[in-house]
Amino acid sequence: MSDQRAVSAGAADAAGSAAGLAGLTGSAEARWGAQRRSLRRNGGAPATMSSAAVSSAAVPPAYGSPAPPGAPGAATGRVRRRPPGSAAGPAGPADPPPAPAEEEPTPGAASGRALPAPQRIWRLRARGCWTEAAALLEPFTATDPAAALGRAALLVEECLFTAEGWAEAESALRQAEAAARSDRDRAAAACERGQLAYCSTLLGEHDRLDEAQAALGRASALLEPDDPLRPLLHYRRGLIAENGLHDRAAARAAYLRAHAGAERQNDDLLRSDTWRQLAGLAQQDGNLAGARHGFAESLRLREECGFAIGVAPALASLAEVSTAAEAAQLRAEADRLVRAFGGAPVWLTPSR
Repeated sequence: MSDQRAVSAGAADAAGSAAGLAGLTGSAEARWGAQRRSLRRNGGAPATMSSAAVSSAAVPPAYGSPAPPGAPGAATGRVRRRPPGSAAGPAGPADPPPAPAEEEPTPGAASGRALPAPQRIWRLRARGCWTEAAALLEPFTATDPAAALGRAALLVEECLFTAEGWAEAESALRQAEAAARSDRDRAAAACERGQLAYCSTLLGEHDRLDEAQAALGRASALLEPDDPLRPLLHYRRGLIAENGLHDRAAARAAYLRAHAGAERQNDDLLRSDTWRQLAGLAQQDGNLAGARHGFAESLRLREECGFAIGVAPALASLAEVSTAAEAAQLRAEADRLVRAFGGAPVWLTPSR
């Protein structure tokens, strides 16, 4: 699996199948172009990003669903197989759109201190500052299961984007597992356990595929059928089916379930992931028009969410199904953005 080069995120309409991806609409192209130009005008990596954090990137769904307006929930990136020489990433040094006003902090569960506002966590995540975001939650992890899970999820996602920090993520995850008080807490922790094992397998750290499958199966058994965490769980099981078990039919079914759930919950960030993943399957099927549509939708949603660290993989995927001239532009933009974030995502760097 060490040849895998791009984070997988996205792809197919809730009603969709391969047919549902057919044809890229002009309106989707226009929206993508406008969003990309807006992102470029905001250019530059955030000044608040430390040298360590600049090489990190993203936050999973845990504490307070730290997502931006229009993207309740939070999905993590994932790696997918790409041919050698494929490029990745978005437009020049870019930054998320201006963030909304700071939310009121959430009262702490067992102390007079206040939990950091979800929007504050989200802004750090979107810029690849997982270490800083996790540090904000650390004072609350001993008494608040959600804070412990949120911190673990951030550090797991950092592993995915940087291929580093495995020991820290493991330690945080064990703390979240110990802090769990309910079946749902335990299911959420198991979901993150599965993601960490999947990332380790995919990035060649250690082969933990069996552990990933077992953990996600445990999470599924603990969750209620209509639990809001189900769509993310479906999505992650789809990743294992596609990249670990090489079962594309099972992967497509899981992604479609995840996409339908993301639509019901108005979770645009997870929808960007399912769009991209299903678009990748369409590309493998030779449905280039459908793949282009899915990749463009994934890019649009990530830009609208302000998920700057996740734009590069979306641009890289779109470049693979674009004309030569457009692909060159997309890849150049991707390279500039990856450099602006200090080499993150790591799978888009030439050395990978």
